[in-house]
Amino acid sequence: MRELDVTTADGRTLRVLDCGPQDGAPVLVHNGTPNSRLLFGHDVERAQADGVRMISYDRPGYGGSTRLEGRSVADCVADVRAIADALGIERLAVWGISGGGPHALACAALLEDLVPAVGVLGSIAPWGAKGLDYFDGMGELNVQDIQLQLADKAAALAKAQADREAMLEADPAGLTEQLNTLLAPVDAVVMSGELGEYFVDYFASGLAPGADGWWDDGEAHLAPWGFDVETIRTPVLLMHGRQDRFVPFAHGQWLAQHIPGVEAMLSEEDGHLTLTVHHLEHLHSWLVEKL
Repeated sequence: MRELDVTTADGRTLRVLDCGPQDGAPVLVHNGTPNSRLLFGHDVERAQADGVRMISYDRPGYGGSTRLEGRSVADCVADVRAIADALGIERLAVWGISGGGPHALACAALLEDLVPAVGVLGSIAPWGAKGLDYFDGMGELNVQDIQLQLADKAAALAKAQADREAMLEADPAGLTEQLNTLLAPVDAVVMSGELGEYFVDYFASGLAPGADGWWDDGEAHLAPWGFDVETIRTPVLLMHGRQDRFVPFAHGQWLAQHIPGVEAMLSEEDGHLTLTVHHLEHLHSWLVEKL
C-alpha cells in the first residue's frame, strides 16, 4: 500500500492510494459521498486475493486533493487519466459506489480508450431524469439535505459545515445515530462491526480540509453530469439493493433501463452498504476478465 500525489494538467494535486500487487489487475474505485481515498481493509484483502491492484483517490476538495470549484461529474475523467498516466497504466477497470457511481459512469461514457469495463453499485441517477421519482424510498436525512440544497444554498452550505463537524467528532455509535434514517436493517447490521470504525476514519480523512468537496459533489450530482448515460457503450455491471435508503432502488432500476447493454443485478435482499460486503468478489471477477 502506498500513497502518492499526482499533478493534473491544470496544476492541481490529487492524493492517490495504490493498494495490492503492482502486477495485479488495475481497478480504480470512486468512493461515495462524502468522499475519501481510504479503502475498507476487508475490501483490500479481498482485492489482493482476487489479484486486483486497487486504486482510489480523494476527489477534488477532499483529503489531500486540491479543490476544483464548480466541477462537473464529467470533470473526473481528466483526473482518472492523469492518475493512470502517473502510474503507467494503459488499461484500467473502474467501479464506483453511491455518489461515486456517476463518476464511474462518466468513465464508461468518456474514457473508452482507457477503461474497458465499469461497475456501479448503489448509484444515484441524474437529477430530473424523466420517469424517476428521485426521493421515493430515500431516507429522511438525504431528502432533507438535497431539498435544502435546491431551495437555499446558503443554509445548505451551513448545514453541511455543521454536519461535517458532527461527523468528525463521532465514534461509530454516534455515526450510526447520525445516519439512522438511511440505514435499512441489513445495512445497520454491517455498520455495527468494523465497517463502522472504518467510516469514522474515512470521514475524518476526507473531510479534514473542510466541507468544500462534499458541497461540490452535491452540486455536481444535481447539475447536468456532462454526458448522457444512454450514449455509454462500455460494458457496465450495475448492482442495486431494494433495501437501499441512501439511494433508492428506483435509481438503480432507472439506470438499468437507460444504460445500453447494461448487466443489472437488482437484489431484493441488499441495502446500500451490503453491496460490497456480499458482491465484491463477483464484481472483481467481472471487471478483471474484461481487462
